[in-house]
Amino acid sequence: MNGVFYIGATGLDTQQRALDIVGNNIANMNTRAFKASHPQFSQLVAPAPAPTEGDDTSAADGPPTLLGVQLDGAPVDFTQGQLTETGAPMDLAINGSGFVELMGPAGQTLLWRGGTLTVNADGYLAAANGMPLQAMISVPREASAIVIGADGKVTATVAGSAQPVSLGQIDLVQANDPTSLTPMSGGVYSVASESDVSRSAPGADGAGVLAQGFAETSNVNLAEEMVTLMLMQRTYSANAQVVQAGDQLMAIDNELRR
Repeated sequence: MNGVFYIGATGLDTQQRALDIVGNNIANMNTRAFKASHPQFSQLVAPAPAPTEGDDTSAADGPPTLLGVQLDGAPVDFTQGQLTETGAPMDLAINGSGFVELMGPAGQTLLWRGGTLTVNADGYLAAANGMPLQAMISVPREASAIVIGADGKVTATVAGSAQPVSLGQIDLVQANDPTSLTPMSGGVYSVASESDVSRSAPGADGAGVLAQGFAETSNVNLAEEMVTLMLMQRTYSANAQVVQAGDQLMAIDNELRR
């Protein structure tokens, strides 16, 4: 009887955590460049009991004993969202695969799919969260009309110069194994090791190109997420009924013993 409660409890916990993931997708459907996560499940199997002395049959030969399900991760779907033109010169999107490399607070490599650029307090081109680009592109105080080419070249108009001045180059980073990326707040992803990524100029080695004045929408499909949400709610209800049925059977068993 305890197995019924265990199976129901693991099911309730798993579906609750999966519901949180789907709810987070829906909450961020209007967040720029947000990438949805999709929960994956696996079955819990009880270990085969050791054979007793004199028993020449093996429990492993029979069907496995299932103990419910568990959440087996929630990989991020890096399918590109739709690009929409904003006309804002500090909006930057990536058309294709790849990430812009940011420098984290501790100097670590962080990956960013783009958004609104800014010039931080130190005068470097940075993401809206204040983290500078790993390229460390310094923007002069008198600079205006910053232009970012599709190939990543950054230029600006500077007082006293008739021609645009080159400020630097933005390269793109591609993850060798996208499943190894860990989502963080603000549309930023962390990598386990520097060796997990490869760098290239935009448009080279399969990397996308930069699009100034554009924003990437999230890749959340509201219709699919709502269907998934309803299925998970029904599954959660079914697991609750399993626990309730086990409780009723336990009550009947206690009454019979009296």
